[in-house]
Amino acid sequence: MRVDIDGVEFSDLRNLPDERGVLTEVFREEWHSIRPVQWNVVSSQANVVRGLHAHTVHTDVLTVISGSLVLGLVDLRPQSATHGKTAVVRMRPLATSVLIPVGVGHLFCFDEVTTFAYGVTDYWDPEDELGCRWDDPDLGFELPVTDPMLSERDRHAGSLHDLKSLISAQL
Repeated sequence: MRVDIDGVEFSDLRNLPDERGVLTEVFREEWHSIRPVQWNVVSSQANVVRGLHAHTVHTDVLTVISGSLVLGLVDLRPQSATHGKTAVVRMRPLATSVLIPVGVGHLFCFDEVTTFAYGVTDYWDPEDELGCRWDDPDLGFELPVTDPMLSERDRHAGSLHDLKSLISAQL
């Protein structure tokens, strides 16, 4: 799996099956050269969108455990060679991990019940939780849901234009 956004890295996961089941390596420092300080596991119902979120302090690395995740990405970094580029990819369980660097907005869309795990390189801080509307027309994302369940924060998020201004001021 590959997208044309600088710094976004996908790594194929290694599955080691035997008669008892399967062991899957979900993170190796040699894949991404980061050191997560916190790991989280999230379960989502079907018809849920989380985001679009962006961070100026921490990098995320994530993998899907069960179900599937439609990942929307947008490069918000003003100095990036891929500034403004977007991508939408579907991640399947225990197939890949993805590293999402600082300044790349990300949206998680679930059209089925899904569990995923993600690590972050800095502890959670509400000041580093920036975002915009999931359906901002300037994103141009084609998602498999039309009227998703959203958090209060995501329901009242601002525009992509406003998010770009915030990111530019902080990076």
